[in-house]
Order: sequence, then C-alpha cells, then structure tokens
Amino acid sequence: MRKQLDKQLLDMNNELILMGGICEDCIRSALEALKSHNRELAMKVSSQDYDIDKKARFIEKLCLDLLLRQQPVATDLRSVSAVLKMISDIERIGDQACDIAEIVMNFDFAYDGEDVTLVENMAEEVLKMVHECIDSYVVRDVDYARAVIRQDDVVDRYFSMIKKELISRVRSSRGSDAEISLDVLMMAKYLERIGDHACNVAKWVIYAITGNNEKDCE
Repeated sequence: MRKQLDKQLLDMNNELILMGGICEDCIRSALEALKSHNRELAMKVSSQDYDIDKKARFIEKLCLDLLLRQQPVATDLRSVSAVLKMISDIERIGDQACDIAEIVMNFDFAYDGEDVTLVENMAEEVLKMVHECIDSYVVRDVDYARAVIRQDDVVDRYFSMIKKELISRVRSSRGSDAEISLDVLMMAKYLERIGDHACNVAKWVIYAITGNNEKDCE
C-alpha cells in the first residue's frame, strides 16, 4: 500500500515539476522573442496555452485519484493539497506568458524606449522567481521559497518604474506611441501577475513542508 502511495506521489511531483518547466520555457522564449524581434518564436509560445491547460487537468486527475484511492494523511495529504493549489498558479503563469507572446507577435519593434528595456529586465527577474519557486519544491527548502517571496519586491519596483516611464512618454508623444505604450504596460502587468503567482507557489511549498500558511503575495 505504502509503495503504491509513494509511486503516485512521485508521479504527481514529477508532473508538477514538468509543468513548471514548460511555463518557465514559455517565459524565456517570450522574452527572447521580444529581444530578438522574433514573431515566429512568439507565435510558437502562444500556441502552447492548450498544452499547459491540458497538463494542469492531468495533474488534477492524478491528485484526485490519489486522494480517492490512497486516502493519504498528515504530510502526504498536505503535499497533495498543496499541489492542487499550485497547479492553478502555475497554469496562470503559463497563460500569462502566452499573453505576453501574443503581444510580441504584433509589437512594433521600431518603438525604441527605455520602458522596453525595463520590461526585459523585469522579465529576467520574473523568470528567476518562477525557476526558484519550482526549485524550492524540488529540494523542499523553506528558506529558498521565502527568498522567492522577497524577490517580488524587486518585480514590483520594476513595474512602478515602467509605469512612470510610460506616463512620461504618453504625455509627450504622438497617439501612435501612446498605443504602443499600452502594449508595453500590458506586458509589464502580465509579468507582475506572474511574479504574484510565483509567490503563491512558494507559499504552498512552505505549507507542504511545514503545515503553516504564509501570507498571499496578492
């Protein structure tokens, strides 16, 4: 009985880690598409939305099957409960990475502003958060997870800087630039939300390890 439970828990963990890796790759590729003006790459990222959602439903099924058939208790039950929560946040990370890619697909690369550079830097920080929140789950490290939560302050500062830069640009630019600035703002907003979801994943990692709830990042 225990052997079967351990196998199902391992399958659940491996699938979650795989899903996190897919979402991380989506963010990385969307950022690369923006930097290299690669619309084709952006299109490939945006098409992965269905695969991410499908993976989420598969992991949910694994978790529910585990709960019904194995009836885990204590730490095992906590792990399954945490994974069910993490799935939602990781799925949203993937969705928002695809949303960024869709913007890149139609972005005017002739637009040259400091705000785009700030978005690229913000994306690097967000990518680090996503990688480390999943990694903290792999290694079961509470301090590692809490470091992810603290990193959200850096992402929020980038978002504030981008907003200020865009406000200044819109006030002094033509209508066409203002429209492009809205695309930049939306990319920054999606990145901010990805950071929030990475924080929530880290929070559930802490819960899975300690049984204690941490404050939401949202």
